[in-house]
Amino acid sequence: MILVLRALGVGDLATGVPALRAVRAAFGSRTLALAAPTWLTPLIALIGGVDRIVPTDGLGAPLPALPPVEVAVNLHGRGPRSHRLLQAVEPAELWAFASPRAGHLDGPAWTEEEHEVNRWCRLSRHYGVAADPTDLTLAAPVVDVPRGVTIVHPGAKSPSRRWPPERFAAVAGALAAAGHRVLVTGADAERELARRVAGLAGLGPDAAVRTGLDELAGLVAHARLVVSGDTGVAHLATAYRTPSVVLFGPMPPRRWGPPPRRPWHRAIWHGTRAERGDLPGPEVHPALLAVTVEEVLQAAGEVERHAVTA
Repeated sequence: MILVLRALGVGDLATGVPALRAVRAAFGSRTLALAAPTWLTPLIALIGGVDRIVPTDGLGAPLPALPPVEVAVNLHGRGPRSHRLLQAVEPAELWAFASPRAGHLDGPAWTEEEHEVNRWCRLSRHYGVAADPTDLTLAAPVVDVPRGVTIVHPGAKSPSRRWPPERFAAVAGALAAAGHRVLVTGADAERELARRVAGLAGLGPDAAVRTGLDELAGLVAHARLVVSGDTGVAHLATAYRTPSVVLFGPMPPRRWGPPPRRPWHRAIWHGTRAERGDLPGPEVHPALLAVTVEEVLQAAGEVERHAVTA
């Protein structure tokens, strides 16, 4: 068995796809198990090549009993906790970044200022497995969802990454007035936020939609446009080459943004490294507060024009 650890969220899983596929290609005849949260199962199915999901939600509990593991691949973090979680299953080999605290010294050095996709591709290359950082596409799920809608997604896990709802509503209302069919999406914990944005935008009561992960992926796969903060929906837009405008703060797009040379994706970032800080706070980050409704609407028009000719 080949065991890969990526026990995080939607965006984290999406950025690990190229490295995960490279591992799959390198061990074509082996069982490939992915240690990840079970709620990500619909998205994992769209990657392809994963034979087994090992239920793992973060690093707080040991992995369940497994068959012998030939290679354990840490696509989760720099260690030591994630390394130790994999070391506990006693793999014949561990592929991971160097972590003296975990007693793992043969991996490459961690580089903090590195794009998340490139980080895991570099790790796999260190162990002789070439990964293509542009291999980000997911299969479209077979679900019954409306097509050609514009998705406005105001939520994000950290409050510091949430653009003010009044501004999302202003964007949603302007796009609707311009002929877009706008839907406002959000996780279960973001239901009230989605309803508030839809209400402020003057959209109908059905505009704030509740979806499962497969339905959300289907909406994005067939959407006209996605407008969101730096969160999982933005990575789905990248995976489906759907025109998107992504608002960044506190983390800059050079770490988590869409691929370069794709003019149908636009990252808006008004921060600097000195401003950023590494820990999310309770307040909206200044880089986000500097983003205006007008520039988001302008960017939306530009990415749509590029999508027509892409």
